Amino acid sequence: MPAVSKGDGMRGLAVFISDIRNCKSKEAEIKRINKELANIRSKFKGDKALDGYSKKKYVCKLLFIFLLGHDIDFGHMEAVNLLSSNRYTEKQIGYLFISVLVNSNSELIRLINNAIKNDLASRNPTFMGLALHCIANVGSREMAEAFAGEIPKILVAGDTMDSVKQSAALCLLRLYRTSPDFVPMGDWTSRVVHLLNDQHLGVVTAATSLITTLAQKNPEEFKTSVSLAVSRLSRIVTSASTDLQDYTYYFVPAPWLSVKLLRLLQCYPPPEDAAVRGRLTECLETILNKAQEPPKSKKVQHSNAKNAVLFEAISLIIHHDSEPNLLVRACNQLGQFLQHRETNLRYLALESMCTLASSEFSHEAVKTHIETVINALKTERDVSVRQRAVDLLYAMCDRSNAQQIVAEMLNYLETADYSIREEIVLKVAILAEKYAVDYTWYVDTILNLIRIAGDYVSEEVWYRVIQIVINRDDVQGYAAKTVFEALQAPACHENLVKVGGYILGEFGNLIAGDPRSSPLIQFNLLHSKFHLCSVPTRALLLSTYIKFVNLFPEIKTTIQDVLRSDSQLKNADVELQQRAVEYLRLSTIASTDILATVLEEMPPFPERESSILAKLKKKKGPGTVTDLEEIKKERNSDVNGGTESTPVNASTVALPDSPLQGSLAELVIGPRPRPSRLNSSHLAIHNLQTGIPPLFKGFFTSKSTPSPSADLLGLGAAPLTSSSPPPSTTGSLLVDVFSDSASVVAPLAPGSEDNFASPDLASSEVVSEEPADTVHDADELIHKFVCKNNGVLFENQLLQIGLKSEFRQNLGRMFIFYGNKTSTQFLNFTPTLICSDELQSSLNLQTKPVDPTVDGGAQVQQVVNIECISDFMEAPILNIQFRYGGTFQNISVKLPITLNKFFQPTEMASQDFFQRWKQLSNPQQEMQNIFKAKHPMDTEITKAKIIGFGSALLEEVDPNPANFVGAGIIHTKTTQIGCLLRLEPNLQAQMYRLTLRTSKETVSQRLCELLSEQF
Repeated sequence: MPAVSKGDGMRGLAVFISDIRNCKSKEAEIKRINKELANIRSKFKGDKALDGYSKKKYVCKLLFIFLLGHDIDFGHMEAVNLLSSNRYTEKQIGYLFISVLVNSNSELIRLINNAIKNDLASRNPTFMGLALHCIANVGSREMAEAFAGEIPKILVAGDTMDSVKQSAALCLLRLYRTSPDFVPMGDWTSRVVHLLNDQHLGVVTAATSLITTLAQKNPEEFKTSVSLAVSRLSRIVTSASTDLQDYTYYFVPAPWLSVKLLRLLQCYPPPEDAAVRGRLTECLETILNKAQEPPKSKKVQHSNAKNAVLFEAISLIIHHDSEPNLLVRACNQLGQFLQHRETNLRYLALESMCTLASSEFSHEAVKTHIETVINALKTERDVSVRQRAVDLLYAMCDRSNAQQIVAEMLNYLETADYSIREEIVLKVAILAEKYAVDYTWYVDTILNLIRIAGDYVSEEVWYRVIQIVINRDDVQGYAAKTVFEALQAPACHENLVKVGGYILGEFGNLIAGDPRSSPLIQFNLLHSKFHLCSVPTRALLLSTYIKFVNLFPEIKTTIQDVLRSDSQLKNADVELQQRAVEYLRLSTIASTDILATVLEEMPPFPERESSILAKLKKKKGPGTVTDLEEIKKERNSDVNGGTESTPVNASTVALPDSPLQGSLAELVIGPRPRPSRLNSSHLAIHNLQTGIPPLFKGFFTSKSTPSPSADLLGLGAAPLTSSSPPPSTTGSLLVDVFSDSASVVAPLAPGSEDNFASPDLASSEVVSEEPADTVHDADELIHKFVCKNNGVLFENQLLQIGLKSEFRQNLGRMFIFYGNKTSTQFLNFTPTLICSDELQSSLNLQTKPVDPTVDGGAQVQQVVNIECISDFMEAPILNIQFRYGGTFQNISVKLPITLNKFFQPTEMASQDFFQRWKQLSNPQQEMQNIFKAKHPMDTEITKAKIIGFGSALLEEVDPNPANFVGAGIIHTKTTQIGCLLRLEPNLQAQMYRLTLRTSKETVSQRLCELLSEQF
């Protein structure tokens, strides 16, 4: 930057600032400012033309006055005139004034843009730098539209100076962040990647920031940056601090650039090239080695820079999750930080180890630090560090240490900060359930949890313990005995009363033989708590009393006296009064057989996602350690959630004998239907249950359970032996919004050897031909998975195929699980993806091969990486061929990869929505369908389906509140297609009108077809 001459000191400005500072009151300051404003206005309007110095001085004064909080309504033109000056200081003040005071709607914006264009074209590096800084500081859409095409040219031009390249890269980054649609991808993208090889490290640093942001949205365009980034990183970490003197910070060479390069590499999977991958591994090992070296300086800046690079390197190691040696070394390094005197380091170490705990390679290494983490939980003064310690204990927990960790968390709970107690309660409840080998320990843990932190035990926790006790015959007697003893304490939390009332009402007979817990003692114990409880708990206790009438006829008279009392029959609460009247009448007129039928023991609850786990995920938000743990452990977890890599077989999938009964994929799908035996006598009690918490309002189903092989993958498939249609469920909207059966049960495929394709075909190959077999229930499967990503795709007597998939912009990943339901091996097991020629040009599918032998009772997994090149209409076909018992099997199903999977929701205001709606008014851009409702027209379910379809649900946009409107963008590699939808329900006619408008006719048509089938 040119030096400022003595004449540019602007003495008048210095005097004015001094006068303002010397003002004794606000009124004096305003008076002095008004005087100065009048003087400046007169100078600008005077007949005498002002020279550049005077304009600069007065514009500076206006800028100072504005920064003091006063409005400025003149002087803009004079500032614009300064832009045409050839003096640096005058041009600088002009750009500064414009950056601060001129808004994007100003009438002067055209003049400003012309001045900026002149400076950019001047090839004067100083003026170009000022212009680029102004563009970046304003960063408006108008600026982006005017200059987004010019700046990349400056950036990659061979004659551009290094300082200008830096400014250009950062300016383009700013414009891309504010207006990405105005920054075109073109030839410059391949050239900007090569800036990573630039000699000037300042240019490399700025370019790395730009490339990282661009690569997050367009990874394919910048994948060549990986090898260049690794090369540059290698040169930095292996250099001595003296080699990069200008960019060495307290003996750490180029720490900011190192961090940025490591973040860029986290946008991509591990390099496929062995040489690049080896060089990257060497870099990461060098960084870990340097962390062990004694510090070269005692100053905190040195350790901060060194640790910043180290933690970013560990983040990359965790992201790749492919080098066991590096993962273990990273874990050991973080373990050293757990006892560091610096609080921030302890916090970061705990946070990083939470992620490491979810890796199969480093989980055991993390567990070795359990005592240190427990000690941090007890002694750490900072509450945020203690919370991270709780998160790490939760993440490192498995069956080998579950009891120790749960005990420590319970101990900490007694003194924990109130802000995190509810979260700890949820985690203790989840761990106790997930790793419960001995169910008596589980019951003791939950009751202890209620005793210690009853106010923080949500309904989901005690609902869940009831559900598990009901479903486990072997623990019911112990649970009844334990809650009976717990209720004898003088002061019991109300949640304990709820649990005790429910369990004793169901299983009190199991402990009634002991004189110390006779029926009358049980009743008196519960009734002694009655007057201390809230209305919902009293309602539950009244239901327990009527259950006692059935279980213990000898105390029927005592219970009837209580129900007959004025405090019940004339209760001010209508719910309690109604229960008392109905229960009293039922106990009086019903025969013993009717009572036994109506008040029989509750049947087992259908299994679905633990409501506690769902509540914790909601509380912590997406992307937390809870989600990471589930995703990482999913492939190697047994039914109790351990990390042993055991094949799935009949013993490990005995779902009715496990606490969580199924894998994570099952939890997403919802309950496994059971054969219904609902009859009129069961309906009689249904009305009596009104007011009991939702968990207890289940359908009455038989206690029969499907065979272990009926749901091998744990994906919620209906048992093949079901003799009657399953009852509808009243599950969570997000879990069970689609009421179709969980799988498509197909007959055995023909066993002709003619149906078997070339046995040499690799299982990972995608071929372009028609399948040799009939595609099972093609349209039904496609429609079933339009608004969800997980479930059972196909099932017959031999094979179960499950899916779990995720999509982001134009990329996706699908996990296909093949489960052998028999006890015999599948040989020559060959899954093949079949795409037509047209589909191959629109959809890029890459798969990894699977083992050709699938043992009996085992499952194998195949990963499909998906890239949407352009919009498409049809779906790929999955063809599976294998030999079973000497017979060839050939099965073909359509993979539910539909266009809406690449939908990204877009929020917009009502005005923007209808403005865009009018712009898409051409007949070929609109597709409309009027159709009869196939499902009940429920508002909440409709909202959930629209969100599941991929669109953003826009509230308060349509003038008619009954209508639903949405907006989103279909992302493909070649283009982005905006989409608006409007769904108009007619409740009286039970019909819908669906209107879709996009910029492409085929997209409108396909999306309309897919969404119409959901309602």
